Amino acid sequence: MRVLVMTAVAPEQDAIRRGLGDDPRFEYALAGVGLAASAVNGALALSKAPYDLLLIAGIAGGFEGRAEVGSIVVASEIVAADLGSELLDGFSSLEELGFGASRVPVAEELARRATAALQAAGLPAQAGPVLTVATATGTAATAAALAARVPGAAAEAMEGFGLATAAQRLGVPVLEVRTISNRVGPRDRDAWRIGDALQALEAAGSVLSEVL
Repeated sequence: MRVLVMTAVAPEQDAIRRGLGDDPRFEYALAGVGLAASAVNGALALSKAPYDLLLIAGIAGGFEGRAEVGSIVVASEIVAADLGSELLDGFSSLEELGFGASRVPVAEELARRATAALQAAGLPAQAGPVLTVATATGTAATAAALAARVPGAAAEAMEGFGLATAAQRLGVPVLEVRTISNRVGPRDRDAWRIGDALQALEAAGSVLSEVL
């Protein structure tokens, strides 16, 4: 299997690379931050060679009650949670507007096996929708609205949908794995545990190297 591993920034890449080890199956590229950069850089990287899988990895915010800080989330689906239209009575997704799709499926069986393997290794892992947003959530009201919009939402990041859309267009299956550095909601940087999330990402990589 030939796997392209993409993270937003270099510290995430370093962490997952330490976990995956010196394995020639894995190749690495940076996505950049946000939907636009990730879609463009994902398409460019994926077009350079035939890949069997795109592994999207990195840290993320976790929804309270679904994914605690320091835990691992394996995406059950990848959702562009704020891609749509704001209406007087709520929000309409691309599907509801008839303009396309705001969800990209993951490699379902692989995601199940990855989640089970992480749990079997004693790591705090769960599966759930991973949201992609254009603006990181900073209020409790927005966090509640997103959680209501996507039932079971586990984590929030800014690149997954862009990368997954590029992979889908090129026929490459996708797996997204996020480790939680902070809660989704009011921004309290003093409470963020980025170092712990990067350590969890490394630990996840060591298990994924056996699954993939």
